[in-house]
Amino acid sequence: MSNPARTPGFLLVDTELTALFSKAIRFARGAPRITPEQVQPASLDLRLGPAAWRVRAGFLPFGGPVEARLPELAIAKLSLEGDGAVLEKGQVYLVPLEEELALPPDLWARFNPRSSTGRCDIFTRVLCDGHARFDEAPAGFKGRLWIEVAPLSFPVKLRRGDRLAQLRLAQGKPALDVDDLRALHARTPLVFAEGRALKQEEVRIDEDACLMLSVGLAGRDPAGWRAAPHTDVLEFAKEGAHAASEFWEPVHAPNGRCILGPGSFYIFASKERLRVPPKFAAEMLPVDTGIGELRNNYAGFFDNGFGWKSSDKAPGGVVNDGTPAVLEVRAHDVPFLVEDGQLFCRVRFFRTSGRPEKIYGEGRSSSYKDQDLTLARCFRAPGN
Repeated sequence: MSNPARTPGFLLVDTELTALFSKAIRFARGAPRITPEQVQPASLDLRLGPAAWRVRAGFLPFGGPVEARLPELAIAKLSLEGDGAVLEKGQVYLVPLEEELALPPDLWARFNPRSSTGRCDIFTRVLCDGHARFDEAPAGFKGRLWIEVAPLSFPVKLRRGDRLAQLRLAQGKPALDVDDLRALHARTPLVFAEGRALKQEEVRIDEDACLMLSVGLAGRDPAGWRAAPHTDVLEFAKEGAHAASEFWEPVHAPNGRCILGPGSFYIFASKERLRVPPKFAAEMLPVDTGIGELRNNYAGFFDNGFGWKSSDKAPGGVVNDGTPAVLEVRAHDVPFLVEDGQLFCRVRFFRTSGRPEKIYGEGRSSSYKDQDLTLARCFRAPGN
Protein backbone atom coordinates (compact mmCIF):
# COMPACT_ATOMS: atom_id res chain seq x y z
CA MET A 1 0.00 0.00 0.00
CA SER A 2 1.44 3.35 -1.00
CA ASN A 3 0.97 5.25 2.25
CA PRO A 4 2.57 8.65 2.84
CA ALA A 5 5.88 8.43 4.69
CA ARG A 6 4.87 10.83 7.45
CA THR A 7 5.45 9.34 10.91
CA PRO A 8 3.62 9.37 13.16
CA GLY A 9 0.34 9.55 11.31
CA PHE A 10 -3.27 9.56 12.46
CA LEU A 11 -6.84 8.61 11.62
CA LEU A 12 -9.30 11.38 10.87
CA VAL A 13 -12.12 11.97 13.36
CA ASP A 14 -15.80 12.80 12.92
CA THR A 15 -15.57 16.55 12.28
CA GLU A 16 -12.81 16.06 9.71
CA LEU A 17 -14.76 13.33 7.92
CA THR A 18 -17.82 15.56 7.76
CA ALA A 19 -15.73 18.41 6.33
CA LEU A 20 -14.72 16.12 3.45
CA PHE A 21 -18.28 15.43 2.27
CA SER A 22 -18.64 16.31 -1.44
CA LYS A 23 -14.84 16.66 -1.61
CA ALA A 24 -12.77 13.56 -0.78
CA ILE A 25 -15.93 11.63 0.19
CA ARG A 26 -18.66 11.88 -2.43
CA PHE A 27 -22.02 10.29 -3.10
CA ALA A 28 -22.39 8.27 -6.28
CA ARG A 29 -24.54 9.40 -9.18
CA GLY A 30 -28.20 8.99 -8.21
CA ALA A 31 -27.37 8.30 -4.56
CA PRO A 32 -28.87 10.20 -1.62
CA ARG A 33 -26.54 12.63 0.10
CA ILE A 34 -24.36 11.39 2.93
CA THR A 35 -26.12 11.85 6.27
CA PRO A 36 -24.81 12.73 9.76
CA GLU A 37 -26.13 9.38 11.02
CA GLN A 38 -23.38 7.63 9.05
CA VAL A 39 -20.60 9.43 10.92
CA GLN A 40 -18.94 7.61 13.83
CA PRO A 41 -16.08 8.93 16.04
CA ALA A 42 -13.34 7.92 13.57
CA SER A 43 -15.21 6.14 10.79
CA LEU A 44 -18.01 6.52 8.26
CA ASP A 45 -20.70 3.91 7.66
CA LEU A 46 -21.08 3.02 3.97
CA ARG A 47 -24.47 2.32 2.33
CA LEU A 48 -25.52 -0.35 -0.12
CA GLY A 49 -26.55 0.88 -3.56
CA PRO A 50 -29.71 0.02 -5.53
CA ALA A 51 -28.80 -3.44 -6.87
CA ALA A 52 -26.82 -6.59 -6.12
CA TRP A 53 -25.25 -8.94 -8.65
CA ARG A 54 -24.88 -12.58 -7.76
CA VAL A 55 -21.48 -13.64 -9.10
CA ARG A 56 -19.80 -16.98 -9.68
CA ALA A 57 -16.79 -16.05 -7.56
CA GLY A 58 -15.17 -13.20 -5.72
CA PHE A 59 -12.40 -11.38 -7.58
CA LEU A 60 -10.03 -8.42 -7.58
CA PRO A 61 -10.31 -5.81 -10.35
CA PHE A 62 -6.53 -5.37 -10.85
CA GLY A 63 -6.10 -2.69 -13.53
CA GLY A 64 -9.70 -1.94 -14.48
CA PRO A 65 -13.10 -0.98 -13.09
CA VAL A 66 -15.05 -3.53 -11.05
CA GLU A 67 -18.12 -3.14 -13.25
CA ALA A 68 -16.17 -4.34 -16.29
CA ARG A 69 -15.95 -7.84 -14.77
CA LEU A 70 -19.70 -8.27 -14.32
CA PRO A 71 -20.54 -9.53 -17.86
CA GLU A 72 -18.29 -12.58 -17.42
CA LEU A 73 -19.02 -13.31 -13.73
CA ALA A 74 -22.58 -12.17 -12.97
CA ILE A 75 -25.32 -14.82 -12.78
CA ALA A 76 -28.28 -12.67 -11.74
CA LYS A 77 -29.15 -9.10 -10.80
CA LEU A 78 -31.31 -8.35 -7.75
CA SER A 79 -33.01 -5.06 -6.93
CA LEU A 80 -32.39 -3.78 -3.40
CA GLU A 81 -34.98 -1.02 -3.76
CA GLY A 82 -38.15 -1.02 -1.65
CA ASP A 83 -38.45 -4.23 0.34
CA GLY A 84 -35.03 -5.36 -0.87
CA ALA A 85 -33.92 -8.88 -1.73
CA VAL A 86 -32.82 -12.07 -0.04
CA LEU A 87 -29.15 -12.93 -0.43
CA GLU A 88 -28.76 -16.67 -0.10
CA LYS A 89 -26.40 -18.39 2.31
CA GLY A 90 -23.19 -19.57 0.66
CA GLN A 91 -23.53 -17.33 -2.41
CA VAL A 92 -21.38 -14.33 -3.39
CA TYR A 93 -22.85 -10.96 -4.35
CA LEU A 94 -21.38 -7.70 -5.56
CA VAL A 95 -23.05 -4.39 -4.64
CA PRO A 96 -22.03 -0.83 -5.59
CA LEU A 97 -21.80 1.49 -2.61
CA GLU A 98 -23.53 4.87 -2.48
CA GLU A 99 -20.22 6.55 -1.60
CA GLU A 100 -17.22 7.26 -3.85
CA LEU A 101 -13.76 8.62 -3.04
CA ALA A 102 -11.58 11.37 -4.48
CA LEU A 103 -8.69 11.24 -2.02
CA PRO A 104 -5.90 13.81 -1.94
CA PRO A 105 -2.30 12.54 -2.17
CA ASP A 106 -1.84 12.52 1.62
CA LEU A 107 -4.90 10.43 2.57
CA TRP A 108 -5.48 6.68 2.26
CA ALA A 109 -8.46 4.57 3.29
CA ARG A 110 -9.13 1.32 5.11
CA PHE A 111 -12.44 -0.56 5.30
CA ASN A 112 -13.93 -2.94 7.89
CA PRO A 113 -17.22 -4.76 8.33
CA ARG A 114 -19.47 -3.12 10.91
CA SER A 115 -20.02 -4.94 14.20
CA SER A 116 -23.49 -6.21 13.28
CA THR A 117 -22.18 -7.52 9.96
CA GLY A 118 -19.61 -9.74 11.63
CA ARG A 119 -22.01 -10.93 14.31
CA CYS A 120 -24.44 -12.05 11.60
CA ASP A 121 -21.60 -13.94 9.86
CA ILE A 122 -21.91 -11.87 6.71
CA PHE A 123 -18.52 -11.89 5.02
CA THR A 124 -17.75 -8.59 3.29
CA ARG A 125 -14.83 -7.07 1.40
CA VAL A 126 -14.65 -3.64 -0.19
CA LEU A 127 -13.22 -3.33 -3.71
CA CYS A 128 -11.89 -0.16 -5.32
CA ASP A 129 -11.79 0.31 -9.08
CA GLY A 130 -8.36 -0.59 -10.41
CA HIS A 131 -6.81 -1.48 -7.03
CA ALA A 132 -5.58 -5.04 -6.51
CA ARG A 133 -6.15 -5.31 -2.75
CA PHE A 134 -9.31 -5.75 -0.72
CA ASP A 135 -10.43 -3.36 2.01
CA GLU A 136 -8.11 -0.47 1.22
CA ALA A 137 -7.82 2.51 -1.09
CA PRO A 138 -4.34 3.94 -1.75
CA ALA A 139 -3.41 7.56 -1.20
CA GLY A 140 -4.87 9.74 -3.94
CA PHE A 141 -7.43 7.12 -5.05
CA LYS A 142 -10.33 8.43 -7.11
CA GLY A 143 -13.19 6.15 -8.09
CA ARG A 144 -16.11 3.94 -7.21
CA LEU A 145 -16.42 1.57 -4.28
CA TRP A 146 -18.04 -1.86 -4.37
CA ILE A 147 -18.68 -4.40 -1.65
CA GLU A 148 -18.55 -8.16 -1.94
CA VAL A 149 -21.21 -9.73 0.30
CA ALA A 150 -21.36 -13.43 1.20
CA PRO A 151 -23.81 -14.59 3.90
CA LEU A 152 -22.14 -17.61 5.50
CA SER A 153 -24.59 -18.78 8.18
CA PHE A 154 -28.03 -17.35 7.35
CA PRO A 155 -29.92 -16.14 4.26
CA VAL A 156 -30.26 -12.39 4.76
CA LYS A 157 -32.68 -9.68 3.60
CA LEU A 158 -30.85 -6.53 2.53
CA ARG A 159 -32.10 -3.20 1.22
CA ARG A 160 -30.64 -0.15 -0.44
CA GLY A 161 -29.10 2.05 2.23
CA ASP A 162 -28.23 -0.78 4.63
CA ARG A 163 -24.81 -0.25 6.17
CA LEU A 164 -22.55 -3.30 6.23
CA ALA A 165 -19.09 -1.71 6.11
CA GLN A 166 -17.29 1.36 7.38
CA LEU A 167 -14.51 3.59 6.09
CA ARG A 168 -11.54 5.09 7.90
CA LEU A 169 -9.29 7.76 6.44
CA ALA A 170 -5.66 8.01 7.52
CA GLN A 171 -2.64 10.19 7.01
CA GLY A 172 0.81 8.65 7.38
CA LYS A 173 1.24 5.63 9.65
CA PRO A 174 -1.17 5.89 12.58
CA ALA A 175 -0.50 2.50 14.23
CA LEU A 176 1.22 2.54 17.63
CA ASP A 177 4.46 0.60 18.08
CA VAL A 178 5.24 -1.54 21.13
CA ASP A 179 6.80 1.30 23.13
CA ASP A 180 3.90 3.64 22.31
CA LEU A 181 1.38 1.00 23.34
CA ARG A 182 3.04 0.25 26.67
CA ALA A 183 3.38 3.96 27.42
CA LEU A 184 -0.30 4.50 26.65
CA HIS A 185 -1.32 1.65 28.97
CA ALA A 186 0.85 3.15 31.72
CA ARG A 187 -0.91 6.53 31.35
CA THR A 188 -4.41 5.32 30.63
CA PRO A 189 -4.99 1.59 31.24
CA LEU A 190 -6.32 -0.21 28.17
CA VAL A 191 -7.14 -3.67 29.49
CA PHE A 192 -8.77 -4.87 32.70
CA ALA A 193 -9.57 -8.17 34.39
CA GLU A 194 -11.12 -9.12 37.71
CA GLY A 195 -12.06 -5.52 38.41
CA ARG A 196 -8.61 -3.98 38.00
CA ALA A 197 -6.24 -2.71 35.34
CA LEU A 198 -3.64 -5.25 34.27
CA LYS A 199 -0.08 -4.57 35.35
CA GLN A 200 2.51 -3.97 32.63
CA GLU A 201 3.96 -7.45 33.07
CA GLU A 202 0.47 -8.95 32.66
CA VAL A 203 -0.29 -7.15 29.40
CA ARG A 204 0.54 -9.40 26.45
CA ILE A 205 1.79 -7.57 23.36
CA ASP A 206 3.13 -9.39 20.30
CA GLU A 207 5.92 -8.41 17.90
CA ASP A 208 3.40 -6.56 15.70
CA ALA A 209 2.51 -4.25 18.61
CA CYS A 210 -0.89 -5.90 19.03
CA LEU A 211 -2.55 -6.36 22.39
CA MET A 212 -3.46 -10.02 22.94
CA LEU A 213 -6.88 -10.93 24.35
CA SER A 214 -8.14 -14.31 25.53
CA VAL A 215 -11.55 -15.95 25.47
CA GLY A 216 -13.72 -15.85 28.59
CA LEU A 217 -15.66 -19.07 29.14
CA ALA A 218 -15.66 -19.49 32.93
CA GLY A 219 -18.43 -17.69 34.77
CA ARG A 220 -20.65 -17.27 31.70
CA ASP A 221 -23.67 -19.42 30.92
CA PRO A 222 -24.12 -19.64 28.09
CA ALA A 223 -20.42 -19.20 27.43
CA GLY A 224 -21.09 -18.49 23.77
CA TRP A 225 -23.47 -18.90 20.84
CA ARG A 226 -23.33 -21.18 17.81
CA ALA A 227 -25.13 -20.30 14.59
CA ALA A 228 -28.05 -22.68 14.02
CA PRO A 229 -28.42 -24.52 10.71
CA HIS A 230 -31.45 -24.24 8.39
CA THR A 231 -32.86 -20.94 9.68
CA ASP A 232 -35.39 -18.51 8.31
CA VAL A 233 -34.33 -15.32 6.49
CA LEU A 234 -32.46 -12.82 8.67
CA GLU A 235 -33.81 -9.24 8.64
CA PHE A 236 -30.44 -7.52 8.97
CA ALA A 237 -31.52 -3.90 9.42
CA LYS A 238 -34.55 -4.37 11.70
CA GLU A 239 -33.59 -3.95 15.34
CA GLY A 240 -35.09 -6.65 17.55
CA ALA A 241 -36.66 -8.46 14.57
CA HIS A 242 -35.82 -11.98 15.75
CA ALA A 243 -35.73 -14.05 18.90
CA ALA A 244 -32.18 -15.21 19.51
CA SER A 245 -33.36 -18.82 19.79
CA GLU A 246 -34.51 -18.79 16.14
CA PHE A 247 -30.93 -18.39 14.89
CA TRP A 248 -28.58 -19.32 17.73
CA GLU A 249 -27.84 -22.31 19.95
CA PRO A 250 -26.28 -21.76 23.39
CA VAL A 251 -22.78 -23.08 23.98
CA HIS A 252 -22.05 -24.30 27.50
CA ALA A 253 -18.55 -24.62 28.89
CA PRO A 254 -18.50 -26.82 31.98
CA ASN A 255 -15.13 -26.54 33.70
CA GLY A 256 -14.32 -23.58 31.42
CA ARG A 257 -13.86 -25.55 28.20
CA CYS A 258 -15.83 -26.47 25.08
CA ILE A 259 -15.23 -28.12 21.71
CA LEU A 260 -15.83 -26.19 18.50
CA GLY A 261 -17.14 -28.14 15.54
CA PRO A 262 -15.33 -27.63 12.22
CA GLY A 263 -17.04 -25.12 9.96
CA SER A 264 -19.47 -23.84 12.58
CA PHE A 265 -19.67 -20.15 13.46
CA TYR A 266 -19.43 -19.07 17.09
CA ILE A 267 -19.67 -15.91 19.14
CA PHE A 268 -17.76 -15.57 22.40
CA ALA A 269 -16.59 -12.67 24.58
CA SER A 270 -13.11 -11.84 25.76
CA LYS A 271 -11.99 -12.62 29.28
CA GLU A 272 -10.36 -9.21 29.54
CA ARG A 273 -12.22 -5.91 29.31
CA LEU A 274 -10.95 -3.44 26.72
CA ARG A 275 -10.89 0.35 26.88
CA VAL A 276 -10.01 2.72 24.02
CA PRO A 277 -9.09 6.27 25.13
CA PRO A 278 -10.86 9.17 23.36
CA LYS A 279 -7.82 10.17 21.27
CA PHE A 280 -7.22 6.64 19.98
CA ALA A 281 -9.01 3.94 17.98
CA ALA A 282 -8.34 0.22 17.61
CA GLU A 283 -8.85 -2.72 15.27
CA MET A 284 -9.28 -6.40 16.02
CA LEU A 285 -7.04 -8.54 13.81
CA PRO A 286 -7.22 -12.26 13.01
CA VAL A 287 -5.44 -14.46 15.51
CA ASP A 288 -2.08 -15.95 14.53
CA THR A 289 -2.82 -19.39 13.06
CA GLY A 290 0.04 -20.77 15.14
CA ILE A 291 -2.07 -20.24 18.26
CA GLY A 292 -4.75 -22.67 17.15
CA GLU A 293 -6.78 -24.18 14.34
CA LEU A 294 -9.37 -21.40 14.31
CA ARG A 295 -9.50 -17.81 13.29
CA ASN A 296 -11.15 -14.63 14.39
CA ASN A 297 -13.50 -14.29 11.48
CA TYR A 298 -13.90 -10.54 11.15
CA ALA A 299 -11.51 -7.61 11.58
CA GLY A 300 -13.65 -5.32 13.71
CA PHE A 301 -13.03 -1.65 14.41
CA PHE A 302 -13.24 -0.03 17.85
CA ASP A 303 -14.02 3.69 17.70
CA ASN A 304 -12.63 6.25 20.13
CA GLY A 305 -14.15 5.80 23.57
CA PHE A 306 -15.10 2.11 23.31
CA GLY A 307 -15.30 0.89 26.91
CA TRP A 308 -14.76 4.44 28.20
CA LYS A 309 -17.21 5.07 31.03
CA SER A 310 -17.56 8.42 32.76
CA SER A 311 -18.71 8.85 36.35
CA ASP A 312 -18.64 11.80 38.72
CA LYS A 313 -17.86 9.34 41.52
CA ALA A 314 -14.79 7.81 39.87
CA PRO A 315 -11.24 9.19 40.26
CA GLY A 316 -10.61 11.57 37.37
CA GLY A 317 -14.22 11.15 36.28
CA VAL A 318 -13.53 7.87 34.43
CA VAL A 319 -14.38 4.34 35.56
CA ASN A 320 -11.50 1.86 35.38
CA ASP A 321 -13.48 -0.98 33.93
CA GLY A 322 -13.66 -1.34 30.13
CA THR A 323 -15.95 -3.55 28.03
CA PRO A 324 -15.44 -7.13 26.79
CA ALA A 325 -14.66 -7.54 23.10
CA VAL A 326 -16.97 -9.86 21.19
CA LEU A 327 -15.11 -12.59 19.31
CA GLU A 328 -16.52 -14.13 16.11
CA VAL A 329 -14.72 -17.36 15.31
CA ARG A 330 -14.87 -20.40 13.08
CA ALA A 331 -12.91 -23.61 13.60
CA HIS A 332 -11.35 -25.24 10.55
CA ASP A 333 -10.66 -28.82 9.49
CA VAL A 334 -10.97 -30.62 12.85
CA PRO A 335 -12.90 -30.31 16.13
CA PHE A 336 -10.97 -27.95 18.38
CA LEU A 337 -10.90 -27.70 22.18
CA VAL A 338 -11.11 -24.15 23.52
CA GLU A 339 -10.32 -23.36 27.15
CA ASP A 340 -10.95 -20.33 29.32
CA GLY A 341 -8.06 -17.87 29.03
CA GLN A 342 -6.83 -19.19 25.68
CA LEU A 343 -5.45 -16.47 23.39
CA PHE A 344 -8.07 -15.63 20.80
CA CYS A 345 -7.46 -12.26 19.17
CA ARG A 346 -5.11 -9.32 18.70
CA VAL A 347 -5.97 -5.64 18.94
CA ARG A 348 -3.94 -2.93 17.21
CA PHE A 349 -4.19 0.69 18.41
CA PHE A 350 -4.11 3.83 16.26
CA ARG A 351 -3.64 7.51 16.94
CA THR A 352 -6.40 9.81 15.80
CA SER A 353 -5.93 13.48 14.97
CA GLY A 354 -7.57 14.43 18.27
CA ARG A 355 -10.64 13.76 20.35
CA PRO A 356 -13.82 13.40 18.26
CA GLU A 357 -16.70 15.75 18.84
CA LYS A 358 -18.59 12.72 20.16
CA ILE A 359 -16.85 9.57 21.39
CA TYR A 360 -18.39 6.11 21.13
CA GLY A 361 -21.84 6.04 22.71
CA GLU A 362 -22.24 9.81 23.11
CA GLY A 363 -25.36 10.95 21.28
CA ARG A 364 -25.04 8.20 18.68
CA SER A 365 -26.78 4.88 18.15
CA SER A 366 -24.30 2.51 19.81
CA SER A 367 -25.92 -0.87 20.36
CA TYR A 368 -22.81 -2.39 21.91
CA LYS A 369 -21.76 0.33 24.38
CA ASP A 370 -22.35 -1.91 27.41
CA GLN A 371 -21.99 -5.26 25.69
CA ASP A 372 -20.91 -8.54 27.20
CA LEU A 373 -21.84 -11.58 25.12
CA THR A 374 -24.06 -9.50 22.85
CA LEU A 375 -25.63 -10.66 19.59
CA ALA A 376 -26.29 -8.35 16.63
CA ARG A 377 -28.94 -5.66 17.05
CA CYS A 378 -31.47 -7.52 14.88
CA PHE A 379 -31.81 -10.12 17.67
CA ARG A 380 -33.79 -9.62 20.84
CA ALA A 381 -31.97 -10.39 24.07
CA PRO A 382 -32.19 -14.11 24.93
CA GLY A 383 -35.44 -14.84 26.74
CA ASN A 384 -37.33 -11.96 25.05
